[in-house]
Amino acid sequence: MAGTLDLNLLPLFKAVADAGSMSEAARVLGQPKSSVSRGVARLEAALGVQLFLRSTRRLSLTTAGAAYYEKVSPLLGSLAGAGASLPEQEEEPSGELRLTAPVDIGLTWLPGLVARLLARYPKLDVVMRLTNTRLNLVGEGLDAALRLAPGRLPDSSLVARRVSGVGFDVYASPAYLARRGTPRRAEDLSRHDLVEMVGLTLPPPFPRHPKFRVVGDDVLFCRELIREGAGLGLLPVFLARGDTASGALVRVLPRVKQRTGTLYFVHPPLAHPPRKLTALRDLLFEYAQERPLV
Repeated sequence: MAGTLDLNLLPLFKAVADAGSMSEAARVLGQPKSSVSRGVARLEAALGVQLFLRSTRRLSLTTAGAAYYEKVSPLLGSLAGAGASLPEQEEEPSGELRLTAPVDIGLTWLPGLVARLLARYPKLDVVMRLTNTRLNLVGEGLDAALRLAPGRLPDSSLVARRVSGVGFDVYASPAYLARRGTPRRAEDLSRHDLVEMVGLTLPPPFPRHPKFRVVGDDVLFCRELIREGAGLGLLPVFLARGDTASGALVRVLPRVKQRTGTLYFVHPPLAHPPRKLTALRDLLFEYAQERPLV
């Protein structure tokens, strides 16, 4: 009666059949000849058939052994090639890259990065989740995240690398300044209408408890309000750069020291990071040099 089959014995069987010798198979496998011989005996016992005819000089396959070889050999070849064909193992980054990022970064800064990534690596696909909520990367099946923080990220099990500082300045629309005047000192803000993005409070030397006429939880909404003349507000430099160039926004109090945040690249700890992840990481730092956030 056949016993339980140990699949680890199949490569050993193929090696012996290919070599035609226990000694040669042992040399190829880097195992003692006695271990190879016992392995073949265990496989024959599990199958309940004799696989080899043994002579003093050479082994040859029995009819059952030859039939078994014809079935096992292509399967082992497929298994050996399966690992090499995985997207994470190919030389060129490939497969699906699942990312998350804050909405403002995702809508204004990331499209150029993602477009360049896809052009450089044609076998790569990107799934992007834009949200201001910090998602659980492992629980959500995400490969990596871009995260903005006013300082250091809280300690966690994730790997975090600083990509760039993020500058913030106070902006207003030309229409608002024409109507209410341009503040010359930080103290002047107490006489102005202010727009606040939650988490982006005005730093010293601005008034400690300024009165905000509008408080929003989305920086793009706050930018639109400021552009429409609702008041003065603190915005990320990268988000206001295009509008300042076109004249839609004006930076006020330019001599006041800028407040900076930090953009981090975050991913779960991996002993062998896939090439798609390292490709994104490398391109991200390259892109941040060309499109600075400060």
